[in-house]
Amino acid sequence: MIWVIDASVAIRWFIKEEAHPHADEVLKGIIDDPERFAVPELFGFEVFSVLCRLHSNGLDAFQKGAIPILQLGIFRQPMTSNLAGLANNFVQLGLTGYDACYAALSKDLNGTWLTFDKKAHQLIQKEKVSHLLDDELPNGWPD
Repeated sequence: MIWVIDASVAIRWFIKEEAHPHADEVLKGIIDDPERFAVPELFGFEVFSVLCRLHSNGLDAFQKGAIPILQLGIFRQPMTSNLAGLANNFVQLGLTGYDACYAALSKDLNGTWLTFDKKAHQLIQKEKVSHLLDDELPNGWPD
């Protein structure tokens, strides 16, 4: 199983008030087996943007925390015509363009998008490409 990590998960690694045990479990999974995780290339940009807005030293947190995690071997998918086409299907279901890229990558890799974005998850729940981490880790975690 490939796990697609949403920026909403990563933010919980760096913002104390947002911490969540399921986000911590995802981070442990990445450290143990990074090749089983993927993100669309926009992930780094999103995490940087949010850290700069919410963290007292966003640049430092990003450089010392997020960059090393991304360099562990997580698959980073650039935008392609194929991914854009898949993402457009999710936009038609109500997702933002950014969220649609996570869902599309999950579908393309036959994986599961791990997110704390309840609204996005609910919009595409019937597509079975996402898992809301608020209450539980996905079945078979870490698989």
